[in-house]
Amino acid sequence: MPARPLSDETLYLIDAVRAALAQRSDGDERTMFGCYCFFVDGKLCIGVKGEELLVRLPPDRHPEFQEMQNTRELSPGGGMKGYFWIEPNGYSTRTQWSFWIDTALAYNPQAKATPPRKSSAAKASPATKKPGTATKKKPATKRHSIFEADD
Repeated sequence: MPARPLSDETLYLIDAVRAALAQRSDGDERTMFGCYCFFVDGKLCIGVKGEELLVRLPPDRHPEFQEMQNTRELSPGGGMKGYFWIEPNGYSTRTQWSFWIDTALAYNPQAKATPPRKSSAAKASPATKKPGTATKKKPATKRHSIFEADD
């Protein structure tokens, strides 16, 4: 099924985050779980989904961010401490925007990186593999056509 085109508001927000991170040489962009994500130093830092901003913040300050207006926990069950959705009214001024971007970037050096997943073929021990079977490689994931020109 082809990907749905992104709204103008979403594209504008993605460009704004991209501009905020433009001075960094350790950034990477990719999609995860329907969210356009920005990684800094190999760690998820900021994401965009629709008109909402996903920010990764210090888990020890979770209760503080939880009480702020226009914020919503990524995982209300408590499984993802420090991850918050920020609604458009929460980043509509330069001061608000800078607060979220700067706080996410300040926390990034202390954030733990998710270790890369091993492919299922690599997990299987040589004794369990059938001799003479080739390992299939997954096709490379293609970014949404809107972003192809940004490579």
